[in-house]
Amino acid sequence: MEPKWLEWAKELQSIAQAGLTYSRDVYDLERFEQIREISMEIMSQYTKVDQSVLKNLFANETGYPTPKVDIRAVIIEDNKILLVKENSDDSWSLPGGWADIGLTPSEVAIKEVKEESGFDVKPVKLLGVLDKKCHPHPPSPYHVYKIFIQCEIIGGGPQTGIETTAVGFFAENELPKLSEGRNTRSQIEMLFRQVNNPQEPVYFD
Repeated sequence: MEPKWLEWAKELQSIAQAGLTYSRDVYDLERFEQIREISMEIMSQYTKVDQSVLKNLFANETGYPTPKVDIRAVIIEDNKILLVKENSDDSWSLPGGWADIGLTPSEVAIKEVKEESGFDVKPVKLLGVLDKKCHPHPPSPYHVYKIFIQCEIIGGGPQTGIETTAVGFFAENELPKLSEGRNTRSQIEMLFRQVNNPQEPVYFD
């Protein structure tokens, strides 16, 4: 689903990062820095983001390059799904965020739901593991795996957090404007199918 230029830029960035991590030859290190610069030039050309911003974005990644992990909690009650309104883009998403070191996926889901919506939840089922590049998200500099975990509310109540401005439940045919960098309409539709048909296998890729 993602454009070819983005695929190439991320592959070049991955090669550069691995080379800068494992190479000991000063000339090879220089070449890998050049490859990283080329990847940033491609990104800057197509996204119009300043190269200094992209450099900071890429420079925070060290070690062997691996996908980032985004965990989203899926709570459906009375055939309506829980969404939170994001401060950053004034659009709606499933509660969730980047996986935290030291926490299991379920623990991340519990934490994110509490922080963003005010509800206490219990994770009950893995619904899907998706590769962001295979879905109609806006271009992203990172390669991201998205984990969707079905949860049940066991306490708490609707309350916004630092990153959210509203909390609500929405029917599948009444979805608000979605934060498409976080979740897409087709993903929400898939999650309704998963929850309403428990025999459905876990969705992947």
